[in-house]
Amino acid sequence: MQASTALLALAPGLALGSFLNVVAARIPRRSSVVRPASACMSCRTPIAWYDNLPLVSYLALHGRCRACGARIGLRYPAVELATALLVAGCVLAFGVTLEALVGACFCAALVAVSATDLEHRIIPDRIVLPAAAAILAARTLLEPSLEWALAAVGCSLFLFVAVLAYPAGMGMGDVKLALLLGAALGRAGPIALAVGMLAALVPAGYLLARHGSAGRKMAIPFGPFLALGGVVALFAGDRLLDLYLATWS
Repeated sequence: MQASTALLALAPGLALGSFLNVVAARIPRRSSVVRPASACMSCRTPIAWYDNLPLVSYLALHGRCRACGARIGLRYPAVELATALLVAGCVLAFGVTLEALVGACFCAALVAVSATDLEHRIIPDRIVLPAAAAILAARTLLEPSLEWALAAVGCSLFLFVAVLAYPAGMGMGDVKLALLLGAALGRAGPIALAVGMLAALVPAGYLLARHGSAGRKMAIPFGPFLALGGVVALFAGDRLLDLYLATWS
């Protein structure tokens, strides 16, 4: 029953992903996410509703604008598909509950900041700070505890110290994203940071192997790796933390 409900959640997840594409495209430019209507980034032709169906229209148009033939970036279907899968995953893991809703909102924020960081190398305050405040309030209302606030401050402070120690490696946007991770994940927040840092070693190692010492000066967006850690911690953080504590106890 829960699996079939999760499948049904794919459709609203795709719709949410379509909206997140608008957010990722317009927030960095400080534009409204409501008006004007979506248009081709190349020829500025307004996009008809039948060409704006999440994922379906991209496949039907073979990834090109109907009016001018310009290629549509892979970011658009990727964001829609990732959001749909994460929303369905929240329903599958937590059922049709408020916890699933909070988890889905958390995942949506992670997808949005990942898209902006990959494309513009920024994590906008207008996305991450309202999301952190809303998620913290929701977590505290659902499970009243200081855990969420303390985890938010702790995760953020940890990365802030890292920024002070190595400012070339990350920025204040990552610190604010850590605030969101702690607020959403509580005691599993450190798992998200650890997974994110380990994942970021893969491209960093590749750059060093390919470019030598020059690779150290090549910046990579850290936000998507923290977001990956957040997703892992959301679905498996408590189990991983318990396993870690059991191993060292």
